[in-house]
Amino acid sequence: MTLPATDLAVHEEATEPVADEASRKEIAGRSPTRIAIDRLRKDPIAVICFLVVLFFVMVAVLADVWLNLFNVSTDTVRASDYVDLTTGLPTVGPPNHGFTMEHPFGVKPGDGTDLLAIWIEGCRTSLMLASLAAVLSTIIGVTLGLIAGFKGGVFDTLISFTTNLFLTFPFLLGALMVAPIVNERWGDQPEKMKTYSFVALMLILVFFSWMSVARLVRGEVLSLREREFVKAARVIGVPTWRIMVREMLPNLIAPIVVSFSLGLPAFVAAEAGLSYLGIGIIGRESWGRTIVAATDWWDLYPQYLLAPVIGVAVLCVALNLLGDAIRDAFDPKTRR
Repeated sequence: MTLPATDLAVHEEATEPVADEASRKEIAGRSPTRIAIDRLRKDPIAVICFLVVLFFVMVAVLADVWLNLFNVSTDTVRASDYVDLTTGLPTVGPPNHGFTMEHPFGVKPGDGTDLLAIWIEGCRTSLMLASLAAVLSTIIGVTLGLIAGFKGGVFDTLISFTTNLFLTFPFLLGALMVAPIVNERWGDQPEKMKTYSFVALMLILVFFSWMSVARLVRGEVLSLREREFVKAARVIGVPTWRIMVREMLPNLIAPIVVSFSLGLPAFVAAEAGLSYLGIGIIGRESWGRTIVAATDWWDLYPQYLLAPVIGVAVLCVALNLLGDAIRDAFDPKTRR
């Protein structure tokens, strides 16, 4: 039987395969992560904040390169060449004596150390501390949350009790308890103090920060373990550890990334705050340590304090806004 001309045209159009590769890509499926990344790329605030964070990361990672490029360092200098020994105020560099490429940020009152070098070293120390603390607290929280949510029973009871116990313990009290121990044990050994004060502060931050990640992951796992793919894996005899690592963990990437991105600025601010209370890093430059030293010079030389404060403020705001954007991208229900 011969089809009418109109029906034949419709039939040929319906059965015609996709003509080109571009058309096939348009209808191809995308993973949730790819969809979230596409949303982030279209968000101007997320892009700007990412570039700001990337700038600070490059400053921290390539700190030695920047120090060599600007020919500055935190090495001890002869103070009389750079400061007035009577007042302690700088005699070179901005803002009182004009801009100079030798000291773009000026020099430190009292001893003449270059402020740009201090700022770069402080950025490296603060970001390194915050990143290590965020990674370790995330690993601990994810591990305990997975075990508590998936295993249940005694494991869930013990881990939940421990989590609640840590949440009730005051953070500042714990930090104030550890600092004197470190100072008394290694106070007369500058090189060891430089390392152990850094490690002690990092452990303090990790010790009091993994609980929120553990509770978040536990709640997600409680809902995931009732899904069909998890039940199917159990039925065919897949080992428990494999179910948690291969089946559940990939579905927890979104909340883990969001938790990490929102926790990082908290650690940066915490380092500055603890240093201000005298519980910070000893023996190396950090933004918190610089802020503590600069407060006494605020009236006479405000530039000394402004540089680290602006660095902390801009980095924390950028990280927080980027974290909010990541959360909105991975969870469409929260998008504005």
